[in-house]
Amino acid sequence: MGNILYSFRRCPYAMRARLALRSSGITYEHREIVLRDKPAAMLKASPKGTVPVFITSAETIIDESLDVCFWALEQSDPQGWLSTDRALMRAIIAQNDGPFKHHLDRYKYASRYSDDAARGDVDLAHLATAFESIALLEARLELTPYLMGEQPSLADIATFPFVRQFANAGPDAWNGAPYPKTQAWLSAWLASDDFTAIMTKHPIWAPPS
Repeated sequence: MGNILYSFRRCPYAMRARLALRSSGITYEHREIVLRDKPAAMLKASPKGTVPVFITSAETIIDESLDVCFWALEQSDPQGWLSTDRALMRAIIAQNDGPFKHHLDRYKYASRYSDDAARGDVDLAHLATAFESIALLEARLELTPYLMGEQPSLADIATFPFVRQFANAGPDAWNGAPYPKTQAWLSAWLASDDFTAIMTKHPIWAPPS
């Protein structure tokens, strides 16, 4: 059996896993899914039902996106995305995955988290707090082109898909925000060959009949 990846094209967690796998050069069978109709084979491998789910050729199941990233890049890291300062890298990613994602979700999916009467104010509060995380990125990017220095690292790869989601949730707010370094950083990643390659559309996977 070869490597298998269950993925959903627009999921930022799956994006960063695909980016790391592409960079590493590891080959795999891409199984694109629909979140509302998850295949039984994926749920058998990982009952929690989230993407990505990566199954190695040795049948090890990795169902956390960062674990997929680290696994892939520890096999092969030709672009040097695994920084030697792992503690700082993990801290940057934790800020993204924790506080930023919390407020991003409540801004983007407001109806899931608030009633109609309060939604507008809640949206703006979460938008403002999410921008506090963007300000932290801006402070780093004012000093160096990437979040950890002169070269890209997993900190950038693991973070920008979520910033993309935030920017798309409110383009006017994003474009009008005073964070030019972060806006340029995101635009560069979205125009990169790596991102273009991992956003190739795949047909929805179905098990052989």
